[in-house]
Amino acid sequence: MIAAGSAEAALAFIEIGAVVLALAILSRFANRMGISAVPLYLLAGLTVGEGGVATLDVSEDFISLAAEIGVLLLLLALGLEYDQDELRHGLKTGTRPGVVDMLANALPGVVVGLLLGWSVLAAVLLGGVTWISSSGIVSKVLFDLDRLGNRETPSVLNVLVIEDLAMAVYLPIVAALVVGGSPSDTTVSVVVAVTAVLVILFLALRFGDKLSNMLAGGTDESLLLAVFGLTLLVAGLAQRIEVSGAIGAFLVGLALSGQVGERSMELISPLRDLFAATFFLFFSFRIDPADLIPMIPAAVALGVVSVGGKLVTGWYAAGRAGVGARGRVRAGTVLIARGEFSIVIAALGTSLVDGPDLEALAAAYVLFLAIVGPVAARYADSFPIPARLSGRRAATVGA
Repeated sequence: MIAAGSAEAALAFIEIGAVVLALAILSRFANRMGISAVPLYLLAGLTVGEGGVATLDVSEDFISLAAEIGVLLLLLALGLEYDQDELRHGLKTGTRPGVVDMLANALPGVVVGLLLGWSVLAAVLLGGVTWISSSGIVSKVLFDLDRLGNRETPSVLNVLVIEDLAMAVYLPIVAALVVGGSPSDTTVSVVVAVTAVLVILFLALRFGDKLSNMLAGGTDESLLLAVFGLTLLVAGLAQRIEVSGAIGAFLVGLALSGQVGERSMELISPLRDLFAATFFLFFSFRIDPADLIPMIPAAVALGVVSVGGKLVTGWYAAGRAGVGARGRVRAGTVLIARGEFSIVIAALGTSLVDGPDLEALAAAYVLFLAIVGPVAARYADSFPIPARLSGRRAATVGA
């Protein structure tokens, strides 16, 4: 019995080790190419998943749990990116650009979902997939292109803040709708979910400093364990009341500020990268490539529309800050990439009738824009700008 168990464990270790090493190679290749590793992870999942070239026999329960932890750490890291002052500033200055962003990017996704004959809920989920930019890819592109100090960058960050806060409301609502039930039960679930998010957000903003002070004195080891444990605890409690655990993780990150927030980001980043890679792998692991191929035309067409939508968002957001035409184009192109949040949203629809089609379309869509986005951002200064759009004001205001 022990020998049999040891043999199974050895096989699992070999397969998991081989997968992680393959992900490491893909990450290095993506870094050399100057693109996000997300599309390569998705392709790897398609290769070794259902209907792929080679099928792995690793425990799906283990991979699924690791993938869920990956989502939590992605959202925790996202919350750690902001402090309370940035959040309040984003709410004050980014609301109008946020509305433009939603109309220009979520609406096309909803329309396409309905045109494909999907249910309204599946179409709304597709709208979320097309709405939200990848904060991880955007941050990496801004860093790689040395644009953190550019005049348009605060406008870009404000859009990301508004998107993330919108997701804090959007995700629990659609999660409650996916669970379904009678109209009264669904209404109660939505009200409970939104109320819980608002309460947790209030507590994070009101008592975040005290929590940070409590964790400030320990070693790196104790801080890592405390933040990781707190994230899992809050996410688990949130899911028990049918609120997205990912949002609970985001609000934990938001509550940590100052030196504790910076230390937490440094400590949690390796874990985030490991588990997030597992999440992207697992997401496409369940997709049959045969289901993906028919979705490619729709994904590319929707991606082209989404490029225009984010250009509109960036142009408007940076324009409100007095940025010139060239800077507005840079703001728009850097927002094009979709990634982790889009995949998280698509994964919510797994149980829907249209869930497999939604996941396949989302995977193809993210693959397309996760590559197009960074490339467009890199060459944004070469984009032609019509004279009627540049104008005298854009020429006189710093680009």
